[in-house]
Amino acid sequence: IIFIILSLTNVREAIFNAIPATLKKGVSAGIGLFIAFIGLQGAHIVVDNSSTLLSYVKFTENWHTEGICALLALVGLLLTIILYVKNVKGSILIGILATWILGMICQAAGIYQIDAEAGFYSLYPTFAMTDFTKIGETFGQCFKADFTGVGIVNFIVVLLSFLFVDMFDTIGTLIGVSDKAGMLDKEGKLPRVKNALLADAIATSAGAVLGTSTTTFVESSAGVGAGARTGFASVVTGFMFLIAILFAPIFTAIPGFATAPALIFVGFLMVSAIVKIDFNDVTEAAPAYLCLIAMPLMYSIAEGIAIGVISYVIINLICGKAKKITPLMYILAVLFICKYIFL
Repeated sequence: IIFIILSLTNVREAIFNAIPATLKKGVSAGIGLFIAFIGLQGAHIVVDNSSTLLSYVKFTENWHTEGICALLALVGLLLTIILYVKNVKGSILIGILATWILGMICQAAGIYQIDAEAGFYSLYPTFAMTDFTKIGETFGQCFKADFTGVGIVNFIVVLLSFLFVDMFDTIGTLIGVSDKAGMLDKEGKLPRVKNALLADAIATSAGAVLGTSTTTFVESSAGVGAGARTGFASVVTGFMFLIAILFAPIFTAIPGFATAPALIFVGFLMVSAIVKIDFNDVTEAAPAYLCLIAMPLMYSIAEGIAIGVISYVIINLICGKAKKITPLMYILAVLFICKYIFL
């Protein structure tokens, strides 16, 4: 509800427009790295490591699970890139389906083996209809939450934490997608941004009532990468989702390593925004750099924006370039610092 109010009162729009153009480029490139990182994890190419936090998959040690998934994802990525270069329509979707089909062939041949405990399930689709009676288990549950024993201060802290993450994840995603689409004007502003932010706020609230977490998904950039610009692609996507609800058991069989090539490739398309950053001006480039590396490393779009805003204000203020810092940027920097101290 606070989200909707902020959208109606132009607060979110003002925040969007207050972020400098150089940081918007950093956000776009950072989101590219972030979703590529998510794709690498989903493909099991990047795995956890107790010594270095992250490492690459050992193909021979877990060949029938992680190893074959990583290999299939790499094949799918190469196929997607080749099809894209050859201007084949639907190259990203073809890459996903081809990788999934190859996975099912590997399962039939015994190369891919099911290990439910480790998260490796059957790749064969289940041809069944969705059980719509399950919606009764989630609908309206948000109104039945029991906050007994939760102090008002703790409640406000949690509320503000969720508000912060949701707001700046949305703003960051909108920046990245609109920048990739070439829809930002020379000042870095997005025409009719208020409508987009309000639609997101209403959808987030509706999703809570239905029992699902909803926000703007950065995967929308896949549509932009395929040429979407007018919004009609989103209407088609929404319509396809309605159809997919009926056959959810089929689509949920698509494994993470099949969708990973799409995320990795779209990440590449978005990272290209980095070439628009003026690296000759360190006061502009350094905050954008900190923003783009923070997103994948901190696993959060919101944290990347926070680091970018704080560093932009401090660096330019101390370096004698305070005139280019807008009053709202000072306010955002202070709020972000308070967030790290109190939330």
